[in-house]
Amino acid sequence: MTSLTTLTTSITLAKTTVRAALMLVLLLATSFPLRAELLIRITEGVDSALPIAVVPFAESGAIPPGDTLADIVQSDLTMSSEFRTLPAEKMLSLPSQRSEVHFRDWRLLGQRYVLVGQLTRQGERLEARYELFDVNREERILGESAGAALGDLRTLAHHVSDRVYEAITGEPGAFSTQLAYITRENVGDKVRYRLQVSDIDGKRSRVRLESAEPILSPAWSPDGSRLAYVSFETGKPAIYVHELSSGKRTKIADFRGLNSAPAWSPDGKSLLMTLSKDGNADIYQMDLASRDLTKLTDHWAIETEGSYSAGGDEIFFTSDRSGGPQIYRQKGKGEPRRITFGSRYNARPRPDQKGEFVYYVHQRNSGFHIARTNLESGEETVLTRTESDESPSVSPNGRMLIYATRQGGASVLTVISADGGAAYSLPATEGDVREPAWGPLPR
Repeated sequence: MTSLTTLTTSITLAKTTVRAALMLVLLLATSFPLRAELLIRITEGVDSALPIAVVPFAESGAIPPGDTLADIVQSDLTMSSEFRTLPAEKMLSLPSQRSEVHFRDWRLLGQRYVLVGQLTRQGERLEARYELFDVNREERILGESAGAALGDLRTLAHHVSDRVYEAITGEPGAFSTQLAYITRENVGDKVRYRLQVSDIDGKRSRVRLESAEPILSPAWSPDGSRLAYVSFETGKPAIYVHELSSGKRTKIADFRGLNSAPAWSPDGKSLLMTLSKDGNADIYQMDLASRDLTKLTDHWAIETEGSYSAGGDEIFFTSDRSGGPQIYRQKGKGEPRRITFGSRYNARPRPDQKGEFVYYVHQRNSGFHIARTNLESGEETVLTRTESDESPSVSPNGRMLIYATRQGGASVLTVISADGGAAYSLPATEGDVREPAWGPLPR
């Protein structure tokens, strides 16, 4: 468990030496096998999901073969766990515009919403016109058109999914966002680590960095243009910022000892990081323009895994100052306040973008699960039932959560609704995946 490993390493650091701790990080980080590409596997649904019929779009022109626009939209909505889609073979008709929609038929099929549309090729572009209907009210609630380059059908489909999701729930959809994660592969007698970026459904994965040494803790900038991460490529941990459009990498933290756990400020101008350059692991804030450091915590205990609140005026972090790893909340350089109490182990806090919950790794009995605490009431809810869960990352609309776990002896990424309901997993076609980071909404 990499997140647990990181914290355990940090705790160990206080009692031993920086060198010993870094060696432990390296050893445990190399313990997971590799997978290169992800596949979707729905593992659990919910009875309360809204029934929606995504009718295959009428096509004109030479549309590229492969998944259809309706296939992708259906998959997106199903993954959200908030919708239950109707297979096309069970539809009584295949309308593509309002005049062809017979609401009585869709009511007989138990559908609450119907999406219809047309997809047209115009030269080297695809144009989609689509309408969403409320079946019970016999009312159109969305009618739009959108276009994309000929090879970007998936981008166009994710956009349609986002618009449908928002029209029904009132929240922005997150299907056009991206996912960053780490894979590890044994190639002959060598090990290859890869930082990969894909669509949130695991499709269109691309390798952004490949190394013979571990890569850890990818973190998205608020505008989605950069990733920060830890790389051991020089033989010791250092923090890099990687521009995705150009591939340009900048090493921004390479101090003596620990350089770990980067996390962006909401304005993208600063990074939180854990440094042990002065002998003990504490949380620092680095201004990326000046590289000036501000020490935010100063305690004999290990302070690590910092993360900004949605507004950026507070930080959450893990500390063992109470005798074991727990989550603390701190405003500026003020006195931190402990917010977790239900277990002897709570670590790796990740607040949502609405300021309502903080998610973290929680130990109960011998298992490690994902839990969340309501920041207003303090109520804690354990969300997962698997035993080796780690690295939670919240979707930018706060409706879903992704984390790493193990299934059948292999590590996979699993997505659940933010309240712990339905789930789907993203196992790789080969090996394992770790350290998921959910990207921001497109700007």
